[in-house]
Amino acid sequence: MKKWILVAILIVTMAQPVYATEITAPEAPDSAAALMPVEQKTFGEDLWHVICSAVEALEPDIAQCSGICLCVIGTVMMISILGSFPGKSKSVTELAGAVAVACLLLGSAYGSISAAAETVQQLSDYGKLLLPAMTTAVAAQGGLTSATALYTGTAFFDTILGSLISWLLLPVIYAYLVLSVAAAALEIDLLGKMQKFLKWLTSWGLKIIIYIFTGYMTVTGVISGTADQATLKATKMTISGMVPVVGGMLSDASETILISAGTVKNAVGIYGLLALIAVAIGPFLRIGIQYLMLKITASVCEIFGSKRITGLVSDVSGAMGLLLAMTGTMCLLLMISTVCFLKGVG
Repeated sequence: MKKWILVAILIVTMAQPVYATEITAPEAPDSAAALMPVEQKTFGEDLWHVICSAVEALEPDIAQCSGICLCVIGTVMMISILGSFPGKSKSVTELAGAVAVACLLLGSAYGSISAAAETVQQLSDYGKLLLPAMTTAVAAQGGLTSATALYTGTAFFDTILGSLISWLLLPVIYAYLVLSVAAAALEIDLLGKMQKFLKWLTSWGLKIIIYIFTGYMTVTGVISGTADQATLKATKMTISGMVPVVGGMLSDASETILISAGTVKNAVGIYGLLALIAVAIGPFLRIGIQYLMLKITASVCEIFGSKRITGLVSDVSGAMGLLLAMTGTMCLLLMISTVCFLKGVG
């Protein structure tokens, strides 16, 4: 009898309550929460909701950018007319034109740079909250080694890319715009060469990060599988055309997301992917509209404007392209990592 009492006491003493904790994705930032669906359905339906909500919010930006572009075209036309009058100094006229166009464009360019910087920071901050949740989900299902490799690599590249953009590439964009205005106003070849070097530095900085990141993912064995070839080809072509500078490389990396599309069944992963897209899509579309409209404006100005002033418009458009590349790279890096985690969650 004493033995049974001792066994009962031992069982009661050693027994510990077990709690099941549900792993949930962190809430989307305030800037993205308005685009998120109220109730989660399928990933495709929720993604369409996010895209439509972002497009509906673009109307004021389209109107503002259209007005600026029309003012630029009018200014370039006026400068062209004044420069054709006899007795007028063409160099002084073009200097005034470059200053006028710069005043019209640099305000919106500064707003786009600030939006890109804020978006990159928000993506990085949200990734730091999302990835630990995904790591926990994978580790809980026995994938401790793969979860550790994924989290370590993603956290490292997220930190490197965020720091590179914030501390180097964004200041380079400011310097690029300053050199563009100076080159258009003063027509000094050296300034133009310095400007091209800065653009090359920015584009290759992003490309190197993508090369190393996708290489790491390949070596760790998380990039594998098959996808519908028609869908894959269409999406890769779309990304390649939409994102300047690094569009081709991002389109190749997007194969990872499409390959793993069938694994997006986990609620944490679905919400996390949608939140990442919701954070990036608004600023990405606004900057993209400026990029496209300035490209069109530069093409129109080439018909009657001087090469110097037209080049300035084209250079500002190029700066918008670099901003698109930065935000697109940061977002896709985190999306690839999230999908790779989902392959381990099931």
